[in-house]
Amino acid sequence: MSIEWVNQVVDDLRAWGRSRGLDVDVDEIRLLCDYASDYLGVNQLGDFTADTFEELLLSIYPRKVIAPPESASETVAAARTLVDFLLDSGHSSAELATGMRARLDGIEPEMPDALADTSRYGMAKSMFSAIGPESLEQPDTLVIPSGEAELLAETPCECPACAPLPPVRLAPPAELAAAARKVPLLADLHTLIAWMRDSERTPTVKGALRVKDAAHAPVPRPALLWDLARGLGEVETSRASMTVRAGFAPPAERDDDDLLAMWADTVGLLVEADAGGAVTGAPVLDRELYDLLHLLYRLQVPVPTATVLEYLDELGEETGGLDIGGALDRLAYCGLVARRGDTFELTPLALWALRRLYLGLGMEAPEAEDLAEADAVGLIEGLLSGVPTELAERDIDAWLERRDPGRAAAELLGAAAGAPAVARGIAMTIVDRLPAEAEPAVRAALDESELRPHAIHWLAARGLPAPALTQAELLWMSVDMLALAMPAAEEDPENFSENMAASGPPAHMIEEMWRVDHPDVVAVLELLGRSLADPDVAKAARKAAFKARSRAIG
Repeated sequence: MSIEWVNQVVDDLRAWGRSRGLDVDVDEIRLLCDYASDYLGVNQLGDFTADTFEELLLSIYPRKVIAPPESASETVAAARTLVDFLLDSGHSSAELATGMRARLDGIEPEMPDALADTSRYGMAKSMFSAIGPESLEQPDTLVIPSGEAELLAETPCECPACAPLPPVRLAPPAELAAAARKVPLLADLHTLIAWMRDSERTPTVKGALRVKDAAHAPVPRPALLWDLARGLGEVETSRASMTVRAGFAPPAERDDDDLLAMWADTVGLLVEADAGGAVTGAPVLDRELYDLLHLLYRLQVPVPTATVLEYLDELGEETGGLDIGGALDRLAYCGLVARRGDTFELTPLALWALRRLYLGLGMEAPEAEDLAEADAVGLIEGLLSGVPTELAERDIDAWLERRDPGRAAAELLGAAAGAPAVARGIAMTIVDRLPAEAEPAVRAALDESELRPHAIHWLAARGLPAPALTQAELLWMSVDMLALAMPAAEEDPENFSENMAASGPPAHMIEEMWRVDHPDVVAVLELLGRSLADPDVAKAARKAAFKARSRAIG
């Protein structure tokens, strides 16, 4: 995370380069300074040493930076430029500069192997590698039931860590504050401070929690909580005395703004410190906590615990018999992640706090549009962009609350006419929620060939007068609904196959689908041909796909 002195260094470097007619790689040097500051305690240019460069280029870079081995020479060249600048600007003596240059000469042949060594990868780097590049590609369509969003970014640099932060949907402040009041970490933090105050206990001379107090404290992990209490300014210590902040109160009694400000500062303290296992129980995860949360923020999808275990296994003896489930439970205790079976993801609280942290660092951290205020086209496009299921449901409910049933149906059906099957399917899924008061708008859709089968089905399902579906309309609607299911089928073919075996169209209907005038009919039949468990029905689908292609060519 950048700090002010690094920005000043970049400005000075640009001026220095211009005065000498040099093309200075300021981006690479900024990264060197950022990592030196974040991980090696470098707070000014004069703190750079030969050991700093060795640790940066052979340890930090391989762990943090997603870069091909052949890029090592560019990084070393930038480091040499930085040494020249250190010497010219008076931040390094000639003797130290000579030592740094000699060390860089030794580092250059070793760095490519270090960048290629997967056992050195850090959390974010390993997880991006394990998830694979396909996770970074934008699919043609995304379906609400999957609840999964891809990392959608195209930048001149293909490194995922350099991609812009994606827009995020934030929960309302009142919901966030209500969730913060339930975070065990915050409740225990208050309990510890109140216990220390009421029992008139005092910290050590340096302000740390006394060993005997830690042993009797009525909370788990009291040392971490005490460090947070001091870092948050909830307590102040001086010469072994303790003063509790005026206005100190339990989470339940704090107003929303005060509680959320405290929560944001808590997350900042947790991710910025190498707590040596105090947060998760695993020192390696504590060191990588920012990267892990940052990755979850970017992907906005549940991440399998197996992916983390794969990374930890590469570290061998460092991890021992680590209980990854226990480590994630500790992050859940802190209010940072939610576990769902064998996966975990950011909580809405953590998402909000990380965005606030990014904004404080001057990063672009966009907030997703409020779909409740969008028109029907905007609502559908927003849902198709990869909104998690829970947020999609909230967006739909809020959108419908602002419209009476008739208006909602008319807007949705208008957006569905002429739209791709997936967009039309989303629109009709929402229309299916509407009560009988929407009948006039739905009945008007009987005049639209693409919407007529859906409108007939809607009317009949509510016992309202409706024309009978013709065989052609039934076939068209079957293809249209299967086209809607294609993205989810490609994502989970086994589940799709099981669903088709239980409730899919019969063989005689599949054999006739090739006649349907639908833009997705070939793709649908090809999907059935490779997905259906019954070999005879699958063969019928493949034959029908051949006929559909032949008709299209003809």
